Amino acid sequence: MRAGTSRGPFFLRDWLPANERERDEALIGAIGASDLLQVDGVGGGSTLTSKVAIVSKSNQPGCDVDYLFAQVGVGQKSVDTRPNCGNMLSGVAPFAIEQGLVAARDGETTVRVFNVNTRSRIDVTVLTPGRRVDYAGDTSIDGVAGTAAPIRLNFLDAWGAVTGSLFPTGRRIDRIDGLDVTCIDAAMPLVILRASDLGLSGREAPADLDADHALMARIESVRRAAGEAMGLGDVSDSVVPKPVIASPGDDPSSITSRYFTPRRCHASHAVTGAIGVATAHALPGTVASGNAAIAGARTVSVLHPQGRIDVEVVVDGHGDAAAIQRAALVRTARKILQGDLHLPDYVFSTSTQGDKPMNKLLAPAALLAAAALGTSAPAMAQATYPTKTITIVVPTAAGGGNDAMARTIAQKLGPLLGQTLIIDNRAGANGSIASEFVARAAPDGHTLMFGYIATHAMNPALQKLRYDPVTDFEPVGLVGYSPTLMVATANAPVKNVKDLIAQLKAKPDRYTYASAGNGTAPHYAAELFKLNAGVVMLGVPYKGAAPAVSDTIGGQTQFMFPSLFTALPHIKSGKLKALAIAGPKRSPLLPEVPTLKEAGVDGVEVQQWYAFFAPAKTPKPIIEKLNKALNQVLADPEIIKRIEDHGADVETGTPEQLGALVKSELAKWKGVVQRAKLTAD
Repeated sequence: MRAGTSRGPFFLRDWLPANERERDEALIGAIGASDLLQVDGVGGGSTLTSKVAIVSKSNQPGCDVDYLFAQVGVGQKSVDTRPNCGNMLSGVAPFAIEQGLVAARDGETTVRVFNVNTRSRIDVTVLTPGRRVDYAGDTSIDGVAGTAAPIRLNFLDAWGAVTGSLFPTGRRIDRIDGLDVTCIDAAMPLVILRASDLGLSGREAPADLDADHALMARIESVRRAAGEAMGLGDVSDSVVPKPVIASPGDDPSSITSRYFTPRRCHASHAVTGAIGVATAHALPGTVASGNAAIAGARTVSVLHPQGRIDVEVVVDGHGDAAAIQRAALVRTARKILQGDLHLPDYVFSTSTQGDKPMNKLLAPAALLAAAALGTSAPAMAQATYPTKTITIVVPTAAGGGNDAMARTIAQKLGPLLGQTLIIDNRAGANGSIASEFVARAAPDGHTLMFGYIATHAMNPALQKLRYDPVTDFEPVGLVGYSPTLMVATANAPVKNVKDLIAQLKAKPDRYTYASAGNGTAPHYAAELFKLNAGVVMLGVPYKGAAPAVSDTIGGQTQFMFPSLFTALPHIKSGKLKALAIAGPKRSPLLPEVPTLKEAGVDGVEVQQWYAFFAPAKTPKPIIEKLNKALNQVLADPEIIKRIEDHGADVETGTPEQLGALVKSELAKWKGVVQRAKLTAD
């Protein structure tokens, strides 16, 4: 069904496996989530068309049906049932009536829906002339072509449904990363930011916002901090809270909103998000509050990229005591098709009941043939590798240089291997989270790591970790190198390196530098610079290069030592100022920028390198096949140009050469740790 401005399959709960893991695997297979284009399922390559509604008879007092919403991943095998979706909600009552869960009345039927995700109630009213659902009508909603019958959603108790409080931090405005934000739980947990505080008008096109990687990284950093503050824990792998950029509307009764899902700007707007934005606008004391708080019923128009959503809110009380009693709005829905959805067997990790595809039936015969020929089953698996989707784990946040390089390579590597490759960003703990995950993964070649100098040399040299960069991994192949660059925020009052040193010696700790985390290349380079220049500068560690670069651009920190690959786009756009190359020679991409040695600071040469690794004990034939395919990708002129245009030099090699590099780099950086007296704190 198309429901509101979303689309996805609707299931009765009984149609799906009872086991939660198998249920999620079925949903992933239905949508085709493993592929960014979702060509092997009914998804549409967007979070808006990767939604699922699961409906059943309700046991809740006074409720007709239960509705469990599931957000399925796009290009990643994930299912998140923490949020609600008001758009998909608009299709629940028509579906429940057609499936016989609710008896229709003549004229119109109101179905009380219990949303399992947020444990809240919503009355959904649909037109049912002659006791049949009528989808045709004259109501239009922005973001959807044509007209349809109106469906009224009346949210009864969505306030604090997820966190237990409308303002879960206990405040209507919080300060996060130097920004005023409102953390609100109204139908959907949101973190609302003012557009003006981000240097935006608030009316930018979604594509323009998505293309601003520094902005997206900063928003994601704020979102994660807000998640912790709201009691949601680590929200790195969750889609809640959703970020919102708010700005004034066209009149006192409207507000302009850019709603994120959460890592892309919504093409229009989520219904639950509109409820939250309208609530924040109607109540005083938030970053989105209107000029005058009005008690009683009022309509708030949420303006979005494709039009507006009118939300009727009822406010009771004044000032800090003001509260929302209910909120209602109108959506439409359309049934697109009804029938059988066929799921491929590969989506399930264990055997399932029902008919098996031919390749499943061939498996025992293949093993028998292998035994007759004296060949082991593992050897047969190696010969047919890969047999399923390959996951490349990236130890940094999406939007950074490592992530961009991994995705560039994956686009060509997947077709060569004949399988889908998906990127799994597992940022945190300076790469340790990702490294531990891959080190413990099955050694079958279907989980790989895009490692780099920090994960396999610098961080292990700095502190004792729960993985060994040598014994816990099989080297696959080197990707290339990128020099480290010393950059400053664009408006930093510093002419050059010599001027910076003079200012720091006159006033120690005047400036701060950002790093991608302790034990990363930006951290080492900055500490070596301080040591060799004889200056003092405070360091601020971040969870990856992307948020560190974002705050340097924003001026929260003034300096950083990112890779040239990470920094170059921001230098070209004028958001960062290049001061020096922390390497042995100048870069042809920035020929006017001197090396630190030329600028008078010797001994700071940090070349970042990138490589692929597999879990230890991955069979040698698989490693050889991966190395061959990787080197073939890195010989592609298009890939070489794309990587070099960003400031990295492609360099390939054998698994043995990569293994030797890791050992030598580990020894080198252990020496630096001792000499510079670095610690993980």
